[in-house]
Amino acid sequence: MSPSAGRRFRAYTAKHLDELTGRAGLDAHERLAVRAVATVLPFRVNSYVVDELIDWSAAPDDPIYRLTFPQPDMLPHADVARIADLLRADAPRKEVNQAANEVRARLNPHPAGQMALNIPKFGDDEPLSGVQHKYPETVLFFPKQGQTCHAYCTYCFRWAQFVGEPDLKMATDDIGALVGYLRRHPEVTSVLLTGGDPMIMGEGVLSRYVEPLLEVETLESIRVGTKALAYWPQRFVTDPDADETLRLFERVVASGKNLAFMAHFSHPNEMAPPLVQEAVRRIRGTGAVIRTQAPLIRTINDDSAVWETMWRAHVRHGMVPYYMFVERDTGPQDYFAVPLARAYEIFRGAYKNVSGLARTVRGPSMSATPGKVCVDGIAEVAGEKVFVLRLIQARDPDLVGRPFFAKYSESAAWLFDLEPALGATRFPYEAAPPDDPAELVGEA
Repeated sequence: MSPSAGRRFRAYTAKHLDELTGRAGLDAHERLAVRAVATVLPFRVNSYVVDELIDWSAAPDDPIYRLTFPQPDMLPHADVARIADLLRADAPRKEVNQAANEVRARLNPHPAGQMALNIPKFGDDEPLSGVQHKYPETVLFFPKQGQTCHAYCTYCFRWAQFVGEPDLKMATDDIGALVGYLRRHPEVTSVLLTGGDPMIMGEGVLSRYVEPLLEVETLESIRVGTKALAYWPQRFVTDPDADETLRLFERVVASGKNLAFMAHFSHPNEMAPPLVQEAVRRIRGTGAVIRTQAPLIRTINDDSAVWETMWRAHVRHGMVPYYMFVERDTGPQDYFAVPLARAYEIFRGAYKNVSGLARTVRGPSMSATPGKVCVDGIAEVAGEKVFVLRLIQARDPDLVGRPFFAKYSESAAWLFDLEPALGATRFPYEAAPPDDPAELVGEA
């Protein structure tokens, strides 16, 4: 194992940026621009990422550096310049925060919109906070103590969870309310613990959330969405409560429920350290199933060879490739997004070269308001070039698996950039206007 394997966790935040970006060879002007971006979007990294994953001789072009450090062009130049001027003038913190909040308010559509969209009701129409129930069979739960991460990804669509604005956070510590909701809704068979990162919690806290779920008979699976395997594998190997955490995983499996460990790996370099491989081995030894997923991110993994290498590594170590996501339309999407046409070619270029064991992966998939929309292909139908699309998950289960079509576009990067094809006036998930009898010609 590496020398840092058994070290205590150490986080680096915005106050360390000058020192760290200096290691990347950035000059004073560039370092100031990075600090300006970090006043708007959250920055946090740790000693493992800094010492073991980033190749500082290749920074700032190293993919893990770009994955974790703010880039000056992630925000509009005028906004960065304005905040940089304030920092240069040593303006009062209140003035800098006000400017940062104004920029955040323009990052649209804002992820806070999910809060009102998906919160279920419980009891006498009382909102059940910290919970999303978007699909009939799946509920997302945001544990209060899990609303941070071992390190932040620069592309994260949940950046609003980390900027210190309580009104933007989705979180709760009321596991009893969730259990009650699940008993009232037996159609829910899967709960996803998410955040933030639930694995930031110690075993004692994590157990308080997980163990009550084992008593819900209708629940078939518990999922844990986490980046900890990539950013802090010590959590499962050398941390003081690593063994106790694995025993908790064993209890979930012994209860007869599936424990799905939803691991976020964004680049094959994250799999290289032996410590990660040991963590994977130990987690799998509990009976948990590790499924891997990540978004397609411009300048970091927008290459078929990167995804092929990553999926092969995952299969070799007994993990199940699950999703390639399209970068969501929040935060710095314009900086990281890959057009859907290119995303499909990157996916296909990797998919065609891996064995069937890796072809469990689905993508490129957009986790949008109507559901998870997959780009299945690009084709010519009735003389029109189209995207072939399919809902692999939907608010309306009747729409799942039914192909539909959108006009081909070289530049479209998200579902809402697309237009119906083949004479259709709307997509299958869109309600027809009361006075519009038009049929959904663009649905297969």
